[in-house]
Amino acid sequence: MKEEMRVYLDEESDFLEISVGTPSDSISIEIKPGIFIRKDEKTQEVKSVGILNFKKRAKGINEIIEFKLPIKIEMSLI
Repeated sequence: MKEEMRVYLDEESDFLEISVGTPSDSISIEIKPGIFIRKDEKTQEVKSVGILNFKKRAKGINEIIEFKLPIKIEMSLI
């Protein structure tokens, strides 16, 4: 099943969210400090991952990450 992936970056609050599929009623769970997942209330399927202080966390990345689109993301592995 192909699902739409959306990437949202709020630069002011430095929050990145990557979500897949159709938005649904979900619950948010903080899995590590500042890292959240949203799960569908009915199916428990992971619908998105959110990262607070994204730019600050990404500063340590000194290499360019390249990949070809489309890509397949298994949200169930998170």
